[in-house]
Amino acid sequence: MGPGLFSDIGKKAKDLLTKDYISDQKLSIYTYSNTGVALTSTAVKKGGLSTGDVGAQYKYKNTLIDVKVDTGSNILTTLTLTDIIPSTKTIASLKFPDYSSGKLETQYFHHHATFTTAVTLKQCPAVDLSVTLGTPTFALGAEASYETATGKLTKYTAGISVTKPDSCAAIILGDKGDTIRASYIHHLDSLKRSAATGEISRRFSTNENTFTVGGSYAVDNLTIVKLKLNNHGSLGAVFQHEVIPKSLLTISSEFDTKALEKTPRFGVALALKP
Repeated sequence: MGPGLFSDIGKKAKDLLTKDYISDQKLSIYTYSNTGVALTSTAVKKGGLSTGDVGAQYKYKNTLIDVKVDTGSNILTTLTLTDIIPSTKTIASLKFPDYSSGKLETQYFHHHATFTTAVTLKQCPAVDLSVTLGTPTFALGAEASYETATGKLTKYTAGISVTKPDSCAAIILGDKGDTIRASYIHHLDSLKRSAATGEISRRFSTNENTFTVGGSYAVDNLTIVKLKLNNHGSLGAVFQHEVIPKSLLTISSEFDTKALEKTPRFGVALALKP
């Protein structure tokens, strides 16, 4: 019932304008064993490169273990512990053989504040901090990254959001104050499957402005269509259909309306769930 994480500020509008807009071919198959282990197998083809991974996830009480192995012989292990200390979540991740990519994150949730701390597991760690104050309706927050090797702040961002039952507005000042982004999303139905959104951003160093409008429309209980268009002429569309219960087929396309001679980008994803 608190303000949520700092990463939640502006997330709803961002997801509507970016999520499911793909440019590759992806097949995901989900299965569940009798012991409660969730298994996932994914194959992705992007350009002329094909990759894949196999993952297993097991949850026991307040512990979640997630292991993923990809075709590059990388093993990613994530351990999530909830409420070791009341109102906290601890996430530890480690990737083999790249041990320096490991990270330990702690999140603390309060009715009027949320704090997160993340430390990379290497000799000269980077430290990420974020704090969000407010309520589920109004939130104000900031985040920063500190590099111990150089003793400098590599990132700092601030944001504010106002959330109502059918809408959400947010303003984020990022890239060390070089960019500002304002977004607004309005849900058009009680299930929040149809919505309209707009986002405007400005980069001060280049005086570049980008304005994007988009939306989603639930054709029926099984089908959703999404569209987005920005002032640079980039038009994107998504068609998503539930072919069988819980299994989604997603078809995406994006092209430049100012250069129609260019080949449009297409993507297809199929997620099969029992």
